[in-house]
Amino acid sequence: MAGIAAAPAIRPLISAEAIARRVEELAQEIAAARLDNLIIVAVLKGSFIFAADLIRALHRQGLAPEIDFIFVASYGVGTASSGEVKILRDVESELHGRDVVIVDDILDSGRTLAFAKARLETRGARSVKTCVLIDKKLPRTTAITPDFTGFPCPPVFVVGYGMDLAHRYRELPFIGEVAAL
Repeated sequence: MAGIAAAPAIRPLISAEAIARRVEELAQEIAAARLDNLIIVAVLKGSFIFAADLIRALHRQGLAPEIDFIFVASYGVGTASSGEVKILRDVESELHGRDVVIVDDILDSGRTLAFAKARLETRGARSVKTCVLIDKKLPRTTAITPDFTGFPCPPVFVVGYGMDLAHRYRELPFIGEVAAL
């Protein structure tokens, strides 16, 4: 059919089973950090599946964190960051004196995570830790190192497990590399 672009090939990088195991391990690491009055702040949209699984894993570790969301964007529908981080929805919970863990899907340029962390620190949090599912191995435009990391990743564009390409492929249960676009 004319006018319909072919779907890109997606090569699996990290299986659903490996993700499930690593999420349980991350919950153990977060529980071992003995954070007080914990609030999880999930970065929307990409982290929503990871955050949901992590929160349930934290429950299995005996934790009952409050959950809130921040919706920031720097990608739009492309495959490269625009370089500008915009807040589309801010955290509504009181953060003063609390331990916060920001949960994000992927760390690449570092802009979004550094922006969110700095923003939450100014709100009086006792501590702000970061937890990323994917740490893409490429030069950062902003210096930041996550406190908790799921998987290292080569410098390729990935989708699945909440991560998207132009709002598609979030539903994949695995993380896959998108073939050359």
